[in-house]
Amino acid sequence: MNPYLTHVKGFARLVREGRQLPLGGFPPATRATAAPDAPKVMLLSPHPDDECILGGLALRLLREAGMRVVNVAITLGSNQARRAGRLAELRQACGYLGFELVQSAPQGFDKVGVARRTQDPAGWQAMVTTTAQLLAQHRPEVVFFPHDQDWNSTHVGVHHLAMDALRQVGPSFECWTVQTEFWGQMNDPNLMVELSETDLADLVAATSFHVGEVQRNPYHLLLPAWMQDNVRRGGELVGGQGGAAPDFMFATLYRLRRFRSGTLERFYSGSRNLPAAVNAKAVFD
Repeated sequence: MNPYLTHVKGFARLVREGRQLPLGGFPPATRATAAPDAPKVMLLSPHPDDECILGGLALRLLREAGMRVVNVAITLGSNQARRAGRLAELRQACGYLGFELVQSAPQGFDKVGVARRTQDPAGWQAMVTTTAQLLAQHRPEVVFFPHDQDWNSTHVGVHHLAMDALRQVGPSFECWTVQTEFWGQMNDPNLMVELSETDLADLVAATSFHVGEVQRNPYHLLLPAWMQDNVRRGGELVGGQGGAAPDFMFATLYRLRRFRSGTLERFYSGSRNLPAAVNAKAVFD
């Protein structure tokens, strides 16, 4: 008998069992409370749920470095009939993790894509100005947004929205930027962040608060497998081709840069792995 059959069946069994678990409704996760004047992390999230799926490093910065995490809901999805429901789910998910929530607009921005950037420059500029005002108001030390090849049109649009807004804030504005991936993989991530079982479980639980979405597609149950595959990819892309993979079980891949003088700069050579045992703020040393 193939000894790996039981192994594979175990994965399938866990997903089937996960479908029976409750969606949302949990009390807030155990978390450190950031001081009112703590440095801020800002997530420019294309859709409700991206704050959970892509926010592993942000969650660690909250819990380990005491930073405030501000999630900006760039859109509330394209389905107008679902926007009120998605906003309610988003509030609950952010409350569970301890993230603060800011809306880009009462109904979120519409049509955040490269097409609008070229075809409706006035409408695009209005969104850029609003986003730049949020950056100027909160003065985050770290800003998360998708990379420029993240396939989904809104994710790619938010990349360009973020870059245009960063440049508009002013020449004195500096921050760390953390580019994320989900739909399209980066060819050159330079940071692999390990997630503990507890942190990942909290991200899965937070994603389950997006009930209307995960009932349609229970992708929250597949986050652990995705983060295991990130370890496989990151062992080569971050660690170096042919190198030994780190002893991580779960991880997220990012592209870390410094935004200064209106441009993105590399601030260290090569790439880095961030183990769960090391304070997350070490990536900025």
